[in-house]
Amino acid sequence: MKFAKNIASHVPVPHGGLYSIENPNPALVDFSSNVNPLGFPSSVKKLLKIGLQKIPIYPDPNSTNLRKRLSKHIKVPVDNLIIGNGATEIIYNFCQAVITKSTPVLIPIPTFGEYESAVALCGGKIEFFKTMNLNHDISDFIKKIPKNGCIFICNPNNPTGAVLSKNTMLQILRTAKSHSTMVFVDECFMELTQNPKESVIDHAGMGNLFVLQSLTKSFGLAGLRVGYGVGDKKMISVLHNIKIPWNVSGLSQEAAVLALSEKNFLSKTRNLIKKEHVFLKSSISKINGFSCLDSSTNFILIRTKTSSKTLQKRLLKKNILIRDCSTFRGLDESYIRIAIKTRKENTKLILALEESK
Repeated sequence: MKFAKNIASHVPVPHGGLYSIENPNPALVDFSSNVNPLGFPSSVKKLLKIGLQKIPIYPDPNSTNLRKRLSKHIKVPVDNLIIGNGATEIIYNFCQAVITKSTPVLIPIPTFGEYESAVALCGGKIEFFKTMNLNHDISDFIKKIPKNGCIFICNPNNPTGAVLSKNTMLQILRTAKSHSTMVFVDECFMELTQNPKESVIDHAGMGNLFVLQSLTKSFGLAGLRVGYGVGDKKMISVLHNIKIPWNVSGLSQEAAVLALSEKNFLSKTRNLIKKEHVFLKSSISKINGFSCLDSSTNFILIRTKTSSKTLQKRLLKKNILIRDCSTFRGLDESYIRIAIKTRKENTKLILALEESK
């Protein structure tokens, strides 16, 4: 059997998480996944206790109630919303809808690897723009914006944590529009920054903008897989038509609705992240051989003199999992990434780093 060359040679993107390693110890403290340090809202726990009776029922294929609740949460019309089985499903569906073999695509690196992966499966022509902080190279980046193409921007960026202001994003959007180019903005970590109003989600009606967000990170629902996208009605209609039926389980939809009803959950999370970010960065920067990059969200990229792979193995012996960043295009074994967690967990990490350098 013959397969298309780009399909046959495709390699899945490596990620963090307990199952990124063989035979994970359930006692591991996972700093490799950037999920809400508070976990998930208590209301979701109550749902899971009573929701078993709904397992035999097919879920709503259009996630109607969740879209209505999200519409109130982010203040955009229901018709401008699509729900995905995690944000990653939406990335692949977007590329299927927009990217062809002749589409020029611009991706700043290092960044989340699934953009490149999804574009490659569609045969798009990728150009990479190397920068550790796009704010510092924005003029050069704007000059690289292709015509009749597509740009992918992760904001805040994963793994660097750098965030572009709304004004900067609008500058990119205006230039892209003049070039008839789509802009895909991944804001999955935006709600966990200290200024979530830097989001451009209220400009999704521009026509050339598609915004991705996720409840995985903000509300700790990683295992339930709920992401969403915001765009103009035409784009959303196409994505609804090509997504697989029943893509989001009924329990996931209900859990997401309940999570969104927890009014103070995100503010509590942001307060914890702000406090623990200062603690982690200050403490780790004092350890010889480690330097922390500035981050605006719930994770920190760290430059290390010890190989990231070696450091990961040493910390695993102490039941701590960190993200080896050598698998990010544009980075090497000089970088690790850690999620911001609770004080008890963060203290454990600091002590382990001191002993493992």
